[in-house]
Amino acid sequence: MLFICYSGCSTCQKAERWLKENGVDYDVRDIKSDNPTESELRKWHADSGLPLKRFFNTSGILYRELGLKNRLPNMSDDEMLALLAADGMLVKRPIAVSDDRVLVGFKENEWNELLK
Repeated sequence: MLFICYSGCSTCQKAERWLKENGVDYDVRDIKSDNPTESELRKWHADSGLPLKRFFNTSGILYRELGLKNRLPNMSDDEMLALLAADGMLVKRPIAVSDDRVLVGFKENEWNELLK
């Protein structure tokens, strides 16, 4: 499994602790230094079954600075994907990517259900 996170994020730290406690094998990728590409995001979006807006870090400083709360409803999927690929700090984290599922954000009950 690929675990995409930001080391300064307490939610990512909590998710990584969960992965270790539950014996899940994973590789770590830092979202700030190795931002997901547009093609990766497109695939993960399709595999996740989630609305694309769920991939945005809505509590992030950059999200607020760019006024995305008001801009996203008028953007196409292609525009949103390009924006997400431009800066990893816009992307919700952590992201867990396995062969057949993608989890965005850390909700312990979802991770328990899908990863154990």
